[in-house]
Amino acid sequence: MDNDRSVALELRTVRNLLKRQVDGFIHYKYGDQLTGMHGWALKFFVDNRHKEIFQRDFENHFQVRRSTASKILQLMEKNNLIVRQSVAYDGRLKQIILTPMAIEYCEAIFGKYVELERDLKKGLSREELDTFFNVIDKIKSNLE
Repeated sequence: MDNDRSVALELRTVRNLLKRQVDGFIHYKYGDQLTGMHGWALKFFVDNRHKEIFQRDFENHFQVRRSTASKILQLMEKNNLIVRQSVAYDGRLKQIILTPMAIEYCEAIFGKYVELERDLKKGLSREELDTFFNVIDKIKSNLE
C-alpha cells in the first residue's frame, strides 16, 4: 500500500477523467448548448420532478455556492432547458421547471450516464463498492 499518495490529488484526477468523459459526450452530441454539469442538473431535476425544486435545492444537492448555481441555471434558462416560475405562496421563490426540449435531451443523456456508471463499477465487487461509498462519505464529512 502506498501511503504517500495524496487523496486530494487522486480525487482531482478522477474528477477530471469523469468530467472529460461526460463533457466529451455532451459536447459531441449537443455542442455548446449543453455542458456536463447541465446533464447532471437535468438528471437531478427529472429525478425530483414530483417535487417543487428551487435554486437552494440545486445548491444543496451539488454543494455549490449561490453564485455558481445562479450562473448554471441562468445558462440553462438561456438555452431553453428550464424556466423559473414564481410560486403563489411566496413571490421570492422561483420553481425550476424543465422544458420539453430538456426532457428530450434527458432521454439521450441518461443512457450515457447508465453506461458510464456501469463502466465505473466494472470489476468492483459489492463489498468494494460499499467500502468506496463509506470512504467517500467520510471524506465529504471531513470537508464539511
